[in-house]
Amino acid sequence: MPNENSTNSTGKIAIITGGSRGLGRNAAINLAKRGTDVIFTYHSNRAEADSAVAEIEAFGRKAVALQLDAGDIAAFDGFVANLKQALQQTWGRDRFDFLVNNAGTSYHAAFSETTEAEFDKLYNVHFKGVYFLTQKLLPLINDGGRIINISSGLARFSYPGSSAYAAMKGAVEVLTRYLAKELGSRGIAVNTVAPGAIATDFSGGMVRDNPEVNKLVASNTALGRVGLPDDIGPLIASLLSEDNRWVNAQRIEASGGMQI
Repeated sequence: MPNENSTNSTGKIAIITGGSRGLGRNAAINLAKRGTDVIFTYHSNRAEADSAVAEIEAFGRKAVALQLDAGDIAAFDGFVANLKQALQQTWGRDRFDFLVNNAGTSYHAAFSETTEAEFDKLYNVHFKGVYFLTQKLLPLINDGGRIINISSGLARFSYPGSSAYAAMKGAVEVLTRYLAKELGSRGIAVNTVAPGAIATDFSGGMVRDNPEVNKLVASNTALGRVGLPDDIGPLIASLLSEDNRWVNAQRIEASGGMQI
């Protein structure tokens, strides 16, 4: 039986990269609870993607999973073609409303030991991919739509071993402001959400599964614990709602007060 929240349909469609797991999945579920349909991408785990589709559909919303390597820029044209087909087949529409650039990978190495190959992989997924996927999707985003880019608390505070990852996120934050400026004439608001350390399978579940890391993060967080996916997904869904239509070009950190 559909969740009662599904009756509050917004008629909106959100695209979330990396939406089959972690923060992306939590955001998809919370958007579904608010009556938004979801198209999300997954990298390779089809079973996990199918599970996410079923979870979204349990709230009475429509969901489509599309495969995408967010760092393979050459594949973006094919993805856009698949997206257009999905929009037509499932919704009879040519456009969508919200884009959440969430897909990402982690990498931990000292600055002196960071390799060019690993740097380039991070760059392609976290910055170049975000830049050019957003560019290719612009003709499909409705005027008055929204874009959320995912950054990290590490763009504000520094932990050794995260220089390359954090630098990419810093670039995304600058890009967010430029997008807000250039897309303002279309009524498209663009913001950054910057989570702190969250207990997911990201970084091999380091924050979630390593007691020492968990304790360290909690001791450096004003609210006294590590973050959970449910601390981030509802924020993303709320930021995409009409209640926050006047929020634009902002970096919103959700870290529980980490390193303040």
